[in-house]
Amino acid sequence: MESAYIESVRKQFLYYKTLADKAIAQLEPEQLFYSHNEDTNSIALIVKHMVGNMLSRWTDFLTSDGEKDWRNRDAEFEDPYNDVDFMLQQWEQAWNVLFDALNTVTPENLNSIIYIRNEGHTVVEAINRQLAHYPYHVGQIVFYAKLLKNSPWQSLSIPKNNSAQYNSAKFSQEKQIRNFTDSEINRLNNQ
Repeated sequence: MESAYIESVRKQFLYYKTLADKAIAQLEPEQLFYSHNEDTNSIALIVKHMVGNMLSRWTDFLTSDGEKDWRNRDAEFEDPYNDVDFMLQQWEQAWNVLFDALNTVTPENLNSIIYIRNEGHTVVEAINRQLAHYPYHVGQIVFYAKLLKNSPWQSLSIPKNNSAQYNSAKFSQEKQIRNFTDSEINRLNNQ
């Protein structure tokens, strides 16, 4: 069961990364820096915050507090990246740190205690905390991207008025046990 949990978590993180990647790819570079008002973060600032959080939480995941002393969370919401390529490089680096850290998680250490801001969490709780946090921000990225997109939006989920067709295709297959993200990531990557 524990190995299944770890694999499921990997797939969930990859799925949400893929959603954000596909949303970002549909925009013009300047749209990534657009902010509706002073209380709204641009996509670039959301990415900057996620990068800072990932690097802090997942660096030395099992051995040091998830809130590193070198992290400046407030600065993550100021001065967005000014170069899309650099932003995407930082994004990929942060996700790589996350996935590398997940490779250190084993069934034996899932109940070990780690700390975030000096508060003890089991490894499972710490993972679940981030698995709730990142999709929240990915949802912001996707929603904002849909608002900013000037040309037709390439749907990242079941397109409007296609639920019956989608369900028909799913129910025409033999029953199987697998993570829903397996087919969803393939679908997204084949768009």
